[in-house]
Amino acid sequence: MIRSLRAKACASIKPRALIAPLVLITSAVMALPEASAQQPGKDACARDVSRFCRAQMNDGDQVVLSCLKQNRAKLSKACEKVLTEHGQ
Repeated sequence: MIRSLRAKACASIKPRALIAPLVLITSAVMALPEASAQQPGKDACARDVSRFCRAQMNDGDQVVLSCLKQNRAKLSKACEKVLTEHGQ
């Protein structure tokens, strides 16, 4: 019983430990002027990227953009709008 409680406690701590670095990184990125200008588009497509392009997320923006274009028929209206507004 103690092992199962310890395993549960460790499992719950790990995801929480990732929150602080993510908040710090997000805050730092948001402080950059060019990042804040791009933020609405990234917000609009964030869920689509997670759904359709998760495997490419670490391969750079151009690879993710290519993935979004390949999945265009499945994209949310907000993401589709951002791509269209940016000539994609």
